[in-house]
Amino acid sequence: MIDLKYLENSFDEASTRLVRKGVDEALLAELKALFAKKKAKSAELEAMRAEQNSLSKQFGIYKREGKDIAELKAKLDANKAAMAPLDAEVKALESKLKELALSIPNFPDASVPVGEDEAHNVEIKRVLEPKRFDFAPKEHWELAEHNGWIDFERGVKLAKSRFSVLRGEAARLERALINFFLDENRKVGFEEYCVPFMNNAAMLQGTGQLPKFEEDLFKVCDEDLFLIPTAEVPLTNLYHDEILSEESLPLLMTGYTPCFRKEAGSAGRDTRGMIRQHQFDKVEMVAIAHPEKSDEIFEMMVAHASSLLSKLGLPHRLVELCTGDLGFSAARTIDLEVWLPGQNRYREISSVSNTRDFQARRAKIRFKEGKKNRLVHTLNGSALAVGRTLIAIMENYQNEAGEITIPEVLRPYM
Repeated sequence: MIDLKYLENSFDEASTRLVRKGVDEALLAELKALFAKKKAKSAELEAMRAEQNSLSKQFGIYKREGKDIAELKAKLDANKAAMAPLDAEVKALESKLKELALSIPNFPDASVPVGEDEAHNVEIKRVLEPKRFDFAPKEHWELAEHNGWIDFERGVKLAKSRFSVLRGEAARLERALINFFLDENRKVGFEEYCVPFMNNAAMLQGTGQLPKFEEDLFKVCDEDLFLIPTAEVPLTNLYHDEILSEESLPLLMTGYTPCFRKEAGSAGRDTRGMIRQHQFDKVEMVAIAHPEKSDEIFEMMVAHASSLLSKLGLPHRLVELCTGDLGFSAARTIDLEVWLPGQNRYREISSVSNTRDFQARRAKIRFKEGKKNRLVHTLNGSALAVGRTLIAIMENYQNEAGEITIPEVLRPYM
């Protein structure tokens, strides 16, 4: 959640940053009016409390001196009665502000390039040169049919569209990738976790999926449970409403989970193949960090995700997202996009984000610094999206006959 005190006290500066993130100016105008009304009502309430305190002191003096207190008591009672609805109004305004704040995205960092959409993202660098084929490379669904690796029709039969079944070597490759990613993440200090694939609403609110993105979640009927859209949710919320020691930071966590998304709003996009599925596997990195160390950890996470792709021999590029393309919770994001020769383009395979204290404020994750409690910074990133990595291997390691070579680093797993 955004810092409402910052928004109120530096409204013009803060609202300019939010407009760059795509926040409706009408919503900001509503917030400004609510801040003004709350300030006026709070001042009125404080004046009445001061009057009540003054009358109470006078009441005590009168009582000790044996003076008539009837008139004073009537004033006290009348003032108290008038304060009650005003106090309720101030609390209602505060509640409304917090409710609206839950639907407002994080502030983008000052360093984030300003832009409306992905067309304004900035390429940072490219890693590894795409292979030049002496034949027309096939797309992954053609290779899947040729090798009997992916059964799209039976996936639809078992569930519905945007589900698929991996078969034989593809299923083994999926498992090999999961183990490879987890092992590599552990080598750089991420502790492995196995977490529930369903979380309650409070956890999804903590990381920013609720209330704004409920339409993209699969909810369990008659339960306060949702299928997780990413392991970021359970891993970050392991420390929901906790106060950590400064010495324990950073906490580096990794875990494999299936991820479930309705892909609301994606009708007509990537309808063929496995690029955009309702269920997909992912290995996630999450960090809970000291605020002064989160930039350093962010760079480490980006470099590590890139190293995984390099070890697999997959050409990719790093892209800094602009303000208009940033995710809801992110203050800064670098996407890693892998080269898919069948599509002749780069496609996202990982997003590494620093959310600063946005998620920590929502999830109440703090650390003890001296005698004070401070909000931590939380970071997350894919290392990696398993299905998209499988697709990238299929397309980059194909030969003219349609057969697929397994990358050398994965052979011990297969």
